[in-house]
Amino acid sequence: MMSILPQHLHLHRAAPIRHHNHHQRNHRVYCTATNPSKTSPKLEKLVINTAPPKTDDPSLKSTWGHRAWLAAGSTTVLLTLSNSITASIDSHMWVEPILSGVTGYFFSDLATGIYHWGIDNYGDESTPLIGKQAGMALGHHKWPWTIVKREVANNLHALAGGVTVILLPINLIYHDRPLAMAFLGVASGCIMLSQQFHAWAHGTKSKLPPVVVALQDAGILLSPSHHAGHHTPPCKNYCIVSGIWDGFLDKHRVYEGLEMAVFEKFGVRPRSWGEVNSGMVEEMDASPPTSPP
Repeated sequence: MMSILPQHLHLHRAAPIRHHNHHQRNHRVYCTATNPSKTSPKLEKLVINTAPPKTDDPSLKSTWGHRAWLAAGSTTVLLTLSNSITASIDSHMWVEPILSGVTGYFFSDLATGIYHWGIDNYGDESTPLIGKQAGMALGHHKWPWTIVKREVANNLHALAGGVTVILLPINLIYHDRPLAMAFLGVASGCIMLSQQFHAWAHGTKSKLPPVVVALQDAGILLSPSHHAGHHTPPCKNYCIVSGIWDGFLDKHRVYEGLEMAVFEKFGVRPRSWGEVNSGMVEEMDASPPTSPP
């Protein structure tokens, strides 16, 4: 009787088979077992389905829980800005709080860039705290159109929840500090809305509000032309408020330095070091599938 030895086990991965049907994409993985007397392995086909969500997929819709978190986050941001104005009037300060708010705007772009880099390159849906967003980030890179179809509260609720939990206690303690409130109000507001700025950068200009297009053209909000560099390997341009920090971060190879530090400390490779099939690259046929009539 022939025996199957460990050294004769093989794993073959065939190229993905693409069909005109948008509802399903199949990847074939071949598992083989051979013995020394055989030169041609017998291939056993295992088909794994990896289909994109449909445009009416429930995962893209907002729930009442999403809306509640967005309402709480928005209220917290407005409360923070209100406290900044009140404290500025009481202390007769105007220029300093404005400058502090502008600083918060620039900080938010940097913060979203670093966070975006993190969830794009590390973790998955099982990762504590950031698992859901890491999973959404991977799906977004395969099917970028999903962010346009995702409803607003669905898109923003996670960041809104973070803003509420962190910023509300700070308001209770430092509500009379105009500089702190101005910085935190603008920074947290931009961070909370950054995913909407991101969605607009994937939108069609003719379908966007004119004020959004004007802000994109002025470089105040993330523009489609700038963000396109993020979806073209090698991935860069991670910032999603305005993208103003991207040039500095790429020129000075900040992300590469962080990746090397993580790898040397924990032995974890970022997805950006992976091959084309690492999940960071858009599918060649990534148009949104629709439900059958």
